[in-house]
Amino acid sequence: MSSVAIIGGHGKVAMLLARQLVREGHQVRSLFRNEDHAPEVASTGATPLVADVEQLDVAALGDLLKGVDTVVWSAGAGGGNPARTYAVDRDAAIRSMNATAELGIERYVMVSYFGASPDHGVPEDDSFFAYAEAKAAADEYLRGTGLRWTIAAPSRLTDDEPTGRIEVGGQDALAAGAVSRADVAAVVAALIPADNTIGAMVRFNNGGTPIADAVAAL
Repeated sequence: MSSVAIIGGHGKVAMLLARQLVREGHQVRSLFRNEDHAPEVASTGATPLVADVEQLDVAALGDLLKGVDTVVWSAGAGGGNPARTYAVDRDAAIRSMNATAELGIERYVMVSYFGASPDHGVPEDDSFFAYAEAKAAADEYLRGTGLRWTIAAPSRLTDDEPTGRIEVGGQDALAAGAVSRADVAAVVAALIPADNTIGAMVRFNNGGTPIADAVAAL
């Protein structure tokens, strides 16, 4: 089994992902900002690492990522503050990609969102604009790296029970719907070893196809 670092390790999807990866036998280290969350993160079976990625440069990030096989970016500023949104969702994400590349870690999975695109269409006066811009920039930068990348792009997140089933399609072929966070975690876990998804942006909703089959068919 492999070693996986999850950046943004206290997020809802990240916590579910860590539990699943640990159950599957992977070694997991989870990076998160608030030291008060360490016991909760540790309860997933992951190794908790307190790290404010907004403040860390490439070298400092590299020190935390040494020895892993895969990096998963699942961090976010949480909206509300455009400056911090750009600092985390764009700038820190890009530094994590550079650190990953410098260490020779090839696999990188970005958790983005269904509508992420340079032509996202969100108006500048919308409170979502900074997030849409930051995610578009981070995703575009990732595409230009030499990493073996995959972008997971779920639609609207819910706290519903997992179904284990999704539908996948391009932005023009599939309308945005909804997907449970637990199913997002399961999709990311399935994407990590899936070489057929390297260089792909995987947009998905809850649907009718078992996750393993949907990922294998990509």
